[in-house]
Amino acid sequence: MSVSLDIVGDDLKVALPTGETVRFAHLDYAASAPCVSAAAEAVADLLPRYGSVHRGTGVRSQSSTIAYELARDVVAEFVGAGPEHEVIFTRNTTDAFNLLARCLPAGTTTIVFDGEHHANLLPWPNPVRLPAPSSPAEALRSLEQALRNTTGDVLVTVTGASNVTGEIWPVRQIAGLAHHYGARVAVDAAQLAPHRPVDLTELQADYLAFSGHKLYAPFGAGVLAGRWDWLDAAPPYLAGGGASAAVGDRPGELDWATGPARHEGGTPNLLGAVAVAAVCEALTAADRDVLAAQEELLLDRLRAGLATIPGVTEVSLFGPKHPRVGIVSLAFADEDPADVALRLGRDHGIGVRAGQFCAHPLVRRLTGRAETADCGTATGLLRISFGLGSTTDDVDRVLAALRNT
Repeated sequence: MSVSLDIVGDDLKVALPTGETVRFAHLDYAASAPCVSAAAEAVADLLPRYGSVHRGTGVRSQSSTIAYELARDVVAEFVGAGPEHEVIFTRNTTDAFNLLARCLPAGTTTIVFDGEHHANLLPWPNPVRLPAPSSPAEALRSLEQALRNTTGDVLVTVTGASNVTGEIWPVRQIAGLAHHYGARVAVDAAQLAPHRPVDLTELQADYLAFSGHKLYAPFGAGVLAGRWDWLDAAPPYLAGGGASAAVGDRPGELDWATGPARHEGGTPNLLGAVAVAAVCEALTAADRDVLAAQEELLLDRLRAGLATIPGVTEVSLFGPKHPRVGIVSLAFADEDPADVALRLGRDHGIGVRAGQFCAHPLVRRLTGRAETADCGTATGLLRISFGLGSTTDDVDRVLAALRNT
């Protein structure tokens, strides 16, 4: 692995109730991935010259503006953006999709599956919600039926990889079908981008969003990349300085900026943008096939071990052989996942996640509670997720701990 992709704080130690001190095993990457050295070093390098972005004439502002726009160029390359695309910096994926939802032409129908994270389930106007499918083929069948029954502007929005099961969705096929019916496609790449290359052209996507804190750049920045026409035709997401090109003396006398500035009102998160770009650059330079193969070995080791533990069941939509990234969620026959997660952290120094992972309809489906009247009653699942910096020791420790809890 490149030095620039080394995990900052990889040697973090925690004390157990026994008095023993162990290395903390972070297996909650799907919530927030740890920072890599590329991001930390880029931020540390900029801090001595940090200033307000755009318009300032001093050296701090000038150097910060250059750094900010260079970060945009790097991210554009990372996502394969072309002349027809814009790259807008946001706070996270949720923010990016709320921005895009505000930019849809009036009356746009949005089609979304119930298998989505809430960031890609809740922001959309005029939604047609399809049940989470049990196979890629079922996803395509139900989508085609919905597309046949819609007219006007349509946006299909889908995850690249599930934040609950890790399963990779058939984005290219979904996009091809959507485009056949004249619809556009948005991809939630929050979980896909840390594990696989994401390219607008390769995915056949019109829009793509991801979060820095999932991509080893935990500085509160995200990205929306996609076709500029709807974005430039919509009112600014944040009205204010930067979004305005000219403001007159009377209300309504103003011209809004075009391009990314239109939706980046206020002083932007320069450090976050620079951190995200640094990770994008490091990942672009890395051999992603090698990184994916290393992750696959850990995933196989984890899943093989889990299969030997009584009362523990891995959940999935598409079946055990479907391709996935380093995310596994578990149901327990006789225990509350929250109690198991608490013991793993307290007694073993292992960080995992328990709950519904901001994907309530999907978790209810996977736990057999899809028909419950109370949407808050689902027990939830326990999620193990990993990425850069994860080791066979981490996997073996969580397997041993689950056998002994």
